[in-house]
This record gives sequence, C-alpha cells and structure tokens, in this order.
Amino acid sequence: MRTERFDPATDTDAVRACHDIHLAAYRADGIRRPPMSPRTFQAWLRYGWTEDASEAWLARDDDGDVCGWYLLGVPERENRHLAGVNLVVAPARRRAGRGTALLGHAADRARQAGRTLLTGHTEESSAGTGFARSLGAAQRLTGTFSVLRLGAIPAGHLAELRRKAAGAAAGYSLVSWEGVTAEHRLVEVAALLGAEADAPRAPGEDPPGWDPARVRAADQRTADQGWRFYSVAARAERGGALAAITQLGVDALDPSWGIQALTAVAGPHRGHRLGLLVKVAMLELLAAHEPQVAQIVTLTAEGNERMAAINTELGFEVLERQLSWEIETARIPRPADLGAPGAGADQS
Repeated sequence: MRTERFDPATDTDAVRACHDIHLAAYRADGIRRPPMSPRTFQAWLRYGWTEDASEAWLARDDDGDVCGWYLLGVPERENRHLAGVNLVVAPARRRAGRGTALLGHAADRARQAGRTLLTGHTEESSAGTGFARSLGAAQRLTGTFSVLRLGAIPAGHLAELRRKAAGAAAGYSLVSWEGVTAEHRLVEVAALLGAEADAPRAPGEDPPGWDPARVRAADQRTADQGWRFYSVAARAERGGALAAITQLGVDALDPSWGIQALTAVAGPHRGHRLGLLVKVAMLELLAAHEPQVAQIVTLTAEGNERMAAINTELGFEVLERQLSWEIETARIPRPADLGAPGAGADQS
C-alpha cells in the first residue's frame, strides 16, 4: 500500500475516488442522514469545517486502486495540542490493516506538527467504533443526530409554539438574511457565535474565539460548498443588540434536506424562549423560500439540555449517535510499510 498527499482544489480524480468511498461507507455502515454531495465533499476536503490548516491523503493498493483516505486538520488558533482526523477505508478493503496503517501515517503527520493528541469521531453502529475501541482510544463527547420531518408536523403546532415563544419574548423582534453576513452585523454575529463557549465540550478543549474575520471565513466556506444559507436572529428592542441566532443550510445538489447549523442565545438574554422563537421563524422562512425541504437534520452534544428540549418541542426524532474519541499520538506506532511521510507520495 502507498499513500499520496493530494490537492483537493485541483485533483478531481482523487476527490472523486474519495467521495465514492465516502458514499460506500455510508451504505455499509447504515448511516441514515444524507452523505455529502460531490461539491460539498470537495470543499470540505479543501477547507475542512473551520479555517484550520488541513491536508488530504489517499491510499492505493498495489493494483493502484484507491482503498482509503484521510483528512487531517491542525488547529492554528485554539487547541494547538490537537489534530483531528477523518479516516475512511473502502468497505470492501476493511479488516486487512489498512485503517491501522493510515492512522499511523496520520499520527506521524500530527507529531511532526507538534500535536500530542489525535481526535476523531465515528458513528455508534459503524465499523469505526470497534476500530477506535480496539486502539484503546478514550471516548470524549457523544452527539445525537436528530431529524425533523416537516410533513409530519401537526397542523397548528408551529403556530402554537410561536405563540408560546412570543409570549415569553416580549421586547424582541426578528431579523433574517440569506447568504453572507452583512458588514454591519459582523461584530454582533461573532459575539453571538461566541456565546456558545459554555456549550458541552471535551475536557481541556477550548472553544473557538469568534471575531469578524472568522465569521467572514465561515461564510466563504459555505458559499464554496454551493449551499444556500439562512440566518434568523432575535434583536432586543432595548439597545438594539442581537440576542439570539439560528443558521441553516440547504445543499443545492440535495435540496430536500436542511442542515441545521449553530443556534445560540447570548447569556443575558436566556430565559425568554428566544432559541425556540428563532427556530420556529426559521421553519417559517424555509416554507416560503425552500418549500422542497422535507427533512432537517441537527447534531446536539450530550449535555446540551436546553437545545435538546427545544428540538423535542419542535418534533425532532433521534436518528443516530456519533461518538468522538481521542488518543495520544505517542501511543500510535508508525507503520514501517508506509515509508516516511512527506509532501508528496510515499511508496511502499
């Protein structure tokens, strides 16, 4: 087996081969939420979900066929002791040591970047969970993917929820926008996204520090994915500051699904049902602008009881669970058959 680093911005053949494995793994592991579409997948390989530096590697068997790949993310602002890895082996090529070899390669790259801890996630029922346990990885957080089937919402339910939320949210009004955040809102949106600093996270992990530049970069990544992206915010009438926000994306290549992004309420404004208010308003906005959306999927960290309660009120149902893991890079041996990782290809 040999590994090759590739550039997702230019190597369309490598991206296509990795995406084929991504789809095959979803089928083999019975994952129920939608896989990434080709454009979203390519943008993710290129940028990750954050602005952190990343590198994409694929593995070929002796016959030249791509048998697996990984994406390594290396945080540059917070959590500089960490590296995050997403690793997938083609289902037909599993249980032959390829995953272990690729993980060893990824760990070596992380060590070269000065990282002491490697993190990743698996679907609870997938082969990856058994793999993580066999390595002695420690479980971090558990996340729950839930789905809201819009056609199953009882008539009048959203109107009743809006009435309930509005009754507690006197003194707040709603604003919404599509696409990038306007310049005059960047500081306020950054502050709101930063309000989630108290959300559940693994011990020793720092939350992202949001600023206008980080909001702009996130907006650009979403645009590069080809998504239509919507934001709904609540504004305090006294003082005029944004007090809550929810964001949601629709992939133009799979527009029957909505992907819930962050929902946040600023600390001083909690207790006024603003989280419920903005999420109901988002559903009303989708009905007007994206009527083809039939399902919305969201990920909630275990321990985030406030958001879980709102999702239950709306009618979300548990879809599947995702486990996150960590293991010290020093505990992962580097496989001898992969050669020294470099900027180009490693030949076995």
